[in-house]
Amino acid sequence: MKSGEYKRNWADLPPELTSSILLRLNIHDKLNNAQKVCKSWRRVCKDPSTWTKIETRMSKKIDIWKYDLEAMCRHAVDLSRGGLLEINIEDFGSDSLLSYIADRSSNLRRLGAVNCGGITSFGIFKAVVKLPLLEELEVVTHSVISGDHLKAIGKSCPNLRTLKIRQLKLNGMGYVDCGDEIALAIAETMHGLRHLQLLGNGLSDAGLNAILDNCPNLDHLDIRKCFNVNLVGDREKQCYDRIKVLRHPNDSIHEYDAIVSDYSYDSEEEYVYDISDDVGYRFDSYISSLL
Repeated sequence: MKSGEYKRNWADLPPELTSSILLRLNIHDKLNNAQKVCKSWRRVCKDPSTWTKIETRMSKKIDIWKYDLEAMCRHAVDLSRGGLLEINIEDFGSDSLLSYIADRSSNLRRLGAVNCGGITSFGIFKAVVKLPLLEELEVVTHSVISGDHLKAIGKSCPNLRTLKIRQLKLNGMGYVDCGDEIALAIAETMHGLRHLQLLGNGLSDAGLNAILDNCPNLDHLDIRKCFNVNLVGDREKQCYDRIKVLRHPNDSIHEYDAIVSDYSYDSEEEYVYDISDDVGYRFDSYISSLL
């Protein structure tokens, strides 16, 4: 710290404000950095209310292979003591981890599994059917999601309002194979959906019609890279009449091509990952940006 500069005493922050700050940090920041700021922060880090939301996405500056992320995630779930409401798992994970989360988080409202090579369709099904209060499910995978598994999820999660499936498994010609299995499972069991994203899915016109006919509350529909759908004429008019936000099959997916750019912590993470003797000073600009 430069001479004459103000050094904030992080221990003086009200516990509720500290908790609000920590809720915005990812799992690495909380477990490996925030606890080292001061004793009061360490106490808040042990409070279950700090772990109602778990975010595992980390800066590209961090070598994730240095850490046992599954062990960190399990520990964070334990710290929530059943109070976990939202969790996003990214770039790691397994079916056993999902099962661990589901068995201890019956109040979970949001589950995201993004680019988790060790997570299968069966693992998602086995975990999510244990989460009757789930409102949002996001799955990003290069493997195939089973329609039967999705149907069971729909029956087990009557409160599901948002479903996002980004399934970029193309055939040898660079197109998605045609198939309405997922669309028909959604139409049959997820009548309360409001927000649906099927990116890179093989649904046809028939599958889209089934969704529109059976999901009357749908107001946000994203079918980018769904090249088997012909969104023209009466079908396009029907969508525009009912859907507030509509993304067409040929619309850009640039936000997923450069996902780091929308990660809100990246520009400030240098204050977190370089903690040393003067922790409070390093956190000053970082935390100010969150308040």
